[in-house]
Amino acid sequence: MSKLVKEGGDHGRLHIESNLMGESLVSKEFLKHTETKEYFRMHPDINVLKIGGQSIMDRGGKALFPVLDALIKAKEKHKILLMTGGGTRARHVYSIGVDLGMPTGVLSKLGDKVSWQNAEMLSVLLSKHGGVKIGHGDNLEQLTMFCRLGYLPITYGIPPYGFFEHPAEYGSIPPHRTDCGAFLLAENIGARSLIFLKDEKGLYNRDPKKVEKSALKDLEFYDRISAKKLLEMDLDDLIIERPILALLQRAKCLKELQIIDAIRHPDHILAALEGKHVGTIIYKE
Repeated sequence: MSKLVKEGGDHGRLHIESNLMGESLVSKEFLKHTETKEYFRMHPDINVLKIGGQSIMDRGGKALFPVLDALIKAKEKHKILLMTGGGTRARHVYSIGVDLGMPTGVLSKLGDKVSWQNAEMLSVLLSKHGGVKIGHGDNLEQLTMFCRLGYLPITYGIPPYGFFEHPAEYGSIPPHRTDCGAFLLAENIGARSLIFLKDEKGLYNRDPKKVEKSALKDLEFYDRISAKKLLEMDLDDLIIERPILALLQRAKCLKELQIIDAIRHPDHILAALEGKHVGTIIYKE
């Protein structure tokens, strides 16, 4: 709690007295006291949907159009912010950048261009249905207004770290890509839900695309699992970006996220928006 303190009578100086004065903002014990019982949620009715770049958009119209039809129907009942992934083209530019020895922050700036291209394509395809491309600037405060006016706002998923991207734990690929961007935005606007539109039913112990057909029956599917448990399991591969697990454990607003198969089951989009369990739910323990 801050308050103004007057010194030297009516014509003296005004000072701000704050509980943070004299603190380094590093002490763990002190930081615990900055926790609040309830965090303000800017857009509590907005549902953040992240559409996969490689899993959906790179497959072209045959895969994408049924997903867009489902989104058009869903937006009549629910407020949606659509966020885009980068996909194969982002992987290609990462490959070139790695070969040239580019640092992680530069790779982050390179990758965001592809996600932005996908947002541009979606805004064009959805323009007659209210699709509108927005940036990471002032428009984010206006999301609820856009939705109430019948628009479907679309933005790119890469978080704006750019040169400030965190060093990667392994290799040099930016650890915070479009999945993380969708999570961070959903958490910080206090979104109603976060749903990842993929091309698999959800999370398995191994990537189904990388195992022999004969071994598919041996895969273990996780219907509902905590982020903490997944961190302890330390799987080699995941269907979403790994930093999300730690972020979810520290989340203030989001309690869970859901991963669904939007390719084979576009109808699962509306079902997930209505709170139904149709994929893998990862929750904060």
